[in-house]
Amino acid sequence: MTNVLLVAGGVLLALVVSLAARRRRPDAPTQGGFQLPVQIDRSDFADVAKPWMVVVFTSATCDACADMLAKARVVESREVAVVDVEYTAARDLHSRYAIEAVPSIVVAGPDGTVRAGFLGPVKAQDLWAAVAECREPGSTPVHDRPLGAVEPDRGS
Repeated sequence: MTNVLLVAGGVLLALVVSLAARRRRPDAPTQGGFQLPVQIDRSDFADVAKPWMVVVFTSATCDACADMLAKARVVESREVAVVDVEYTAARDLHSRYAIEAVPSIVVAGPDGTVRAGFLGPVKAQDLWAAVAECREPGSTPVHDRPLGAVEPDRGS
């Protein structure tokens, strides 16, 4: 009987110490979100002769990435290059631009300044509107408000 009481007391003591240690543990630090680059070196990518560049950072194992690349390919033209930067083929570029989540899309102008960007999947029309707005500010009805914002009802 004494052995049972000693074991029970030891277990109880271990539980008390464990609970006290958990309460003393500080909260986890605030985690930052993923970020897109604000500037790219256009010479890092193909098609540098075209004034506008849509860079799609992808991974071969990401289904959403393939969908986003297909949506981006629609805006490819004489003025707009669409570049797929797949992780296993271009780890150095994912590292250089600190891409930690895919799909990540940036729209860069002639000087390499990122004018628009998306983290994660996005609707095709939002991507296309962003590219159009970057190329010709004021060309889309959403140029003065965030993409996806709803136009206020002004009555009929």
